[in-house]
Amino acid sequence: MKVTRREFLKISGAAVAALPVLGFDLKPAMAEAEGFRIKNIKPVPSICPYCGCGCGVVVYAADGKVLSTEGDPDNPINQGSTCAKGASVFQLHDNPRRMRKPLYRAPYSDHWEEKDWDWVFNEIAQRIKKTRDETFVSKEKVTTKDETGADKEIEIIVNRTDAIATLGGAALDNEECYLYSKLARSLGFTYVEHCARL
Repeated sequence: MKVTRREFLKISGAAVAALPVLGFDLKPAMAEAEGFRIKNIKPVPSICPYCGCGCGVVVYAADGKVLSTEGDPDNPINQGSTCAKGASVFQLHDNPRRMRKPLYRAPYSDHWEEKDWDWVFNEIAQRIKKTRDETFVSKEKVTTKDETGADKEIEIIVNRTDAIATLGGAALDNEECYLYSKLARSLGFTYVEHCARL
């Protein structure tokens, strides 16, 4: 049986109109709609933290607890839509398995220990300094051509370490990425990468 679009709309309208006649009472559903948990909550616009696109997210929160998140229809980038990661922003905040403190597992240990942020930052700084000091190369010999075309060896300043690599995050904006890359270059890192390129 072939049904045209117009006939389909007529049948659908008749089916919806027949719901109360068939015993379906929509009043409880209508009453429930009035009691949504975000009914009287003011939406707060924010930015999705996952990648560098800058998609807008609307956050509904009350009493310090996030109640709901959704795409921001007024944001010119995503116009209310979200990707799979952006749709899960709510779980980023309200998840019982979310780690809230730094964990450290010592070499050859079989368990994780909770540490405070000061200890973590100091440990990272000490390890970067130790590795950089042990592997820093200030000058390197290279072969080049002299005026006559013969090979000659010269020493050039390189000021680098090849033992440390760094990976920037796509949630950083352009200015943060610029500062991050300047920090890495000032420490002599040659392997500076960004997760958006991988």
